[in-house]
Amino acid sequence: MALVCALAVAFVLLLPLSQSHGDNDGTAGGAERVAHGSQVKAEDCEDPQDQSLSPSGGNGETPILDAIKARKDRRLIVGVDTNSYRWGYLDPNNPAGELEGFDIDLVHRIAQDILGDRDAVQFKAIPTSRRIEAIQKGEVDMVVRTMTINCDRIGQVAFSAPYFVTGQQVLAPKTSTITGYNDTLAGKRICSATGSTAYDNLEAGKKNRDLPASADIRTTVPNQLDCLVKLQLGEVDAVVTDGALAASQAAQDPTVQLKGGLFTDEYYGVAMKLGSDDLVRQVNRTLENYIKDGGWEASYEKWLHPTMDQGDKKSASATPPEAQYK
Repeated sequence: MALVCALAVAFVLLLPLSQSHGDNDGTAGGAERVAHGSQVKAEDCEDPQDQSLSPSGGNGETPILDAIKARKDRRLIVGVDTNSYRWGYLDPNNPAGELEGFDIDLVHRIAQDILGDRDAVQFKAIPTSRRIEAIQKGEVDMVVRTMTINCDRIGQVAFSAPYFVTGQQVLAPKTSTITGYNDTLAGKRICSATGSTAYDNLEAGKKNRDLPASADIRTTVPNQLDCLVKLQLGEVDAVVTDGALAASQAAQDPTVQLKGGLFTDEYYGVAMKLGSDDLVRQVNRTLENYIKDGGWEASYEKWLHPTMDQGDKKSASATPPEAQYK
């Protein structure tokens, strides 16, 4: 039954929710032409999660925000996940048919602060492998999709300050002999998402021998939930993804579980086009207020507490990361 459900959910949720309208008044592309140079380059990177712009500062000009507000269809265009349980997903039991989850709550708050209407959002389903491309091509104003800030990516997109901290973790069947990111992965087939930090870490692990040479990391998929389906089908032996996402997948399928602890540090950020300084500063202002007024904590308790915390024992992810600006 778990297999059938996962296959059905994966098929439905991977369908795009909407299409761009194709004119500069109604799409992200209309605002992107006015963007100019900005954040730190990847080659100068150190502590990438601390390289975002301060909410205050700048020259007072807001070209990106002005372009968003001037659209005929006055909505924020945001790339999201639609198939990650409790992060960004469609609950078939929700009669309204609306996207729900921790990331979706954040999008609504950003829209409220920019446009005065939490529902002034055009959601676009973006696979893991296309997050950066969608931003660079102006298909979206931003991506809010469990996207890790790292040195390579900050040379390609502009990030907000971090809004969540987690790390990579192994997911495998409960009956598996795999115990974590260690020698028990020898000879095992491991799945990760294309363009994800999970794959980057697996590739690096092979090179520096943290990962057994016989571990097979060739299986990659557009969306990380596809790995869970492959695990259920027996096509792979383990999945490597962010621990927060792995916990949600384990909640979806009681036959799998997290194996071992986190073996990296991952900070999620809101990703925008390079040069969108005024938009980055606005998002960082929203994040500061969202954490300060309890909105972040309320969203965590609603969506992530059931899968990430064990009774009274809070996950390290239950505390929002402290912002440090360059």
